[in-house]
Amino acid sequence: MATVFSKILSGEIPCHKIHENNEFLAFLDLRPVNRGHTLVIPKKEVDYIFDMDDTLLSNIMPFTKKVAAAIKKTIPCKKIGIMVAGLEVPHAHIHLIPILGSVHELAFANAKAADPEELAETAKQIRAHLQAEASFGPVVA
Repeated sequence: MATVFSKILSGEIPCHKIHENNEFLAFLDLRPVNRGHTLVIPKKEVDYIFDMDDTLLSNIMPFTKKVAAAIKKTIPCKKIGIMVAGLEVPHAHIHLIPILGSVHELAFANAKAADPEELAETAKQIRAHLQAEASFGPVVA
């Protein structure tokens, strides 16, 4: 199943990469609900998050947790919201969305195209926080 995420993984489509390892990739959403809105995807093509094998499913949360911590250090917010809808792209993915005021911000109707320069700067800032986290290992940009 070739999706937009598959094309990002192959390098065919560029992204504002936050971090990756052998199993997952985190990158900024081009239509963020709020600044710092990040997508975490498995590198293995799986349509539905609960179709992921148990090992992959259990590994995605620690990866996501570290990325969320770096986003929170970068974007002044109350919390980082997490959403899994799975209908927009047939490739499992997790949305990490900084919540500035209320849970109503998690509505995708609030999403808007972002300025590419702002995305690049936001990605750079989040990666810097990941780099500072010694236990996370080297950041791949």
